[in-house]
Amino acid sequence: MVHLKRFIEKVTYAESRKTKDVLLPIDEARGLKDDIVKLLADFYVLQKEDKNEEVISVTVKGGSFK
Repeated sequence: MVHLKRFIEKVTYAESRKTKDVLLPIDEARGLKDDIVKLLADFYVLQKEDKNEEVISVTVKGGSFK
């Protein structure tokens, strides 16, 4: 996630300087793309796991317990 962090820092710096553009060398852009793809893949897996969770219902009866 190094490239993502660098991108965030560049955008923050550009915003503080009120510049209109952020330029990335192709190597940084590829790294950023790889980080984003990994995040999306992880998110997809987590979403899929959530849908596969089994719901277990438990009922406890006290009977004649007072």
